[in-house]
Amino acid sequence: MVIKVIEILASSPDGWEAAAQVALDEAAKSVRGIKSIYVNEMSATVEDNKIKNYRVNAKISFEVQ
Repeated sequence: MVIKVIEILASSPDGWEAAAQVALDEAAKSVRGIKSIYVNEMSATVEDNKIKNYRVNAKISFEVQ
């Protein structure tokens, strides 16, 4: 078995968990056999002293067939 890892940057106004789901959903559009997601980094954009967008840098692993 061979596992490949891709890195995806994603964001959501609804939180880091939602941003991670966005990353997973986007990867699933072109990749099959996703096995795991590793959130490597989290950040947020701020506007008027409030968090506007949550961002994740995620590594998604999948089996190469």
